[in-house]
Amino acid sequence: MLEVVKITPIDALPGNYGMPSSSDNVLPGQYLNSISAGDGPPTILVHGLAASLHDWEVLVPELASYAFQAFAVDLFGHGDSPKPELPELYTISTVIDTFEAWIEHLDLGSSLMLVGHSLGGHVCLQYALRHPERISCMVLIDPFFRPAQLSPVLRLFNKRPKVGVKALQTVPLNLIDTVLGWDPVNAAQYSPQARWQIAYNCKRASPNILNIPSTIPDLTADLHRIEIPCLIIWGSKDLTLKPDTFNDLVAQLPIAAGREINDCGHHPHIRKPVLVNRIILDFLKLHRQQSLPAASY
Repeated sequence: MLEVVKITPIDALPGNYGMPSSSDNVLPGQYLNSISAGDGPPTILVHGLAASLHDWEVLVPELASYAFQAFAVDLFGHGDSPKPELPELYTISTVIDTFEAWIEHLDLGSSLMLVGHSLGGHVCLQYALRHPERISCMVLIDPFFRPAQLSPVLRLFNKRPKVGVKALQTVPLNLIDTVLGWDPVNAAQYSPQARWQIAYNCKRASPNILNIPSTIPDLTADLHRIEIPCLIIWGSKDLTLKPDTFNDLVAQLPIAAGREINDCGHHPHIRKPVLVNRIILDFLKLHRQQSLPAASY
């Protein structure tokens, strides 16, 4: 059975990510919106920037049907999780700290399996660096692990995040959907329903989330410390992050395999969910126990 936890956003309080103060005896992560289903090894699904847990609506029940306990979470500032009004809170540190506290609140123990897309991939990498003893394996989909991955246009926006914040505040939902359809790659790859979901997630998020990418560090020098099996999946036509950088990531992680998905952009799990979900499931089933060797794809 799918368990849905709906959280009412609370007022922003400086210094604690807009969550209740420590005197309330609650952890910040308790207030992240999430869904869960199934029983088995805990598997956490983490969406990308300007997305939401709805990215995983197909994968969550499928994982549950294969005896995994699947969790999908709305990151700080996204979906139905809190969206404080203070722009200075929107950093990668806040995102990871609240994600970490949410996991602590769930008290899932060790041998966690992580699946992250884009920004969510970065969150997974940083969590694995903080808690290597708690992670058994990871699947990263078009992950953001260093700023140099950004396309030239997005790199320019990354230097001027206030421009993007203002645009997201004022642009209507239907215009976002229309613009997504203008790109021939997007038009060919995503159904109207998928484009609408992407646009809706974007508009639901706090505009201040566009401050987050400029605070993301380069993880290249630390990748050698992640000594768990990892599978990197990416779209061959990703226009958000440079596709050739994902082979670099595979090479720099100690135990990693890569799988390029042809004719896909930045969202292969949305563009080709049947194929990508099967790849993810095969990998996770193989690595239910941390001692198993890395897969070859």
